Amino acid sequence: MGGFEPQRVFAGGSPAIMGILNVTPDSFSDGGLFLEHQAAVARGLEMLAEGAVIVDVGGESTRPGAAPVPADEEAARVVPVLAALAQKAPQAVLSVDTSKPDVAEKALAAGAQLVNDVTAGGDPRMLEVVAEAGAGIVLMHMRGTPQTMQQDTRYTHVVAEVAEFLAARADAALAAGVPKERIFLDPGIGFGKDLEGNLALLRALAHLAALGFALVLGVSRKSFIGQLTGAAVGERLPGSLAALLPALGCPQVVVRVHDVAATKQFLQVARAVRAA
Repeated sequence: MGGFEPQRVFAGGSPAIMGILNVTPDSFSDGGLFLEHQAAVARGLEMLAEGAVIVDVGGESTRPGAAPVPADEEAARVVPVLAALAQKAPQAVLSVDTSKPDVAEKALAAGAQLVNDVTAGGDPRMLEVVAEAGAGIVLMHMRGTPQTMQQDTRYTHVVAEVAEFLAARADAALAAGVPKERIFLDPGIGFGKDLEGNLALLRALAHLAALGFALVLGVSRKSFIGQLTGAAVGERLPGSLAALLPALGCPQVVVRVHDVAATKQFLQVARAVRAA
């Protein structure tokens, strides 16, 4: 179990890339593609070679309406993959996408250094597990659960309400002993928001960055891109890249993506234009 070194994430600048590795049969975009162990490990190594700084391994789909997975089954999916990646790519930052403390504990012992929790430490023990391991945590805003999150997407002021929630969860993580530099905040694009809410949060990303924490932005292939363009899930790369534009103005952002090589090229050119 190694401690999380946040400076490694942004050593190559911001935005940094987190590659999505779903070891699930039912994720909305790539469910089933990497369920088999060797395929998952190969894809993780491929994403690192393409430019990902972090590989985020998940064993439970959080798409709208997804059914929960028992902790033992989830751990059985992700722990062997994380252990293999830790052995084959010791330089990588490995993340486990889970909201279950028991799964996080096993994943951290296997070589993960970061926990990506869509419930923002909804189980209080999660924050304790992360603090004790010297790990980092991603705290995401979601209204309800994956089963219910799209049933009510109304907000009085979506940016203010999401910012207030994330600040409160960051305070909880700090109180549990997680240092500030190991806390990342994620506005939860597509998690309990409608099209207008998603766009408002993207436009206000700099406002969320002003909370003083690093951010994670997950827009890759999401349904709001389909709503805007009519593109099917597998045809949303151009829209996914366009939605990353607000991240270019923020000091420390991790972009969570399926298409690592294309994202790296996009960011290289976009950063060069901004710096010219």
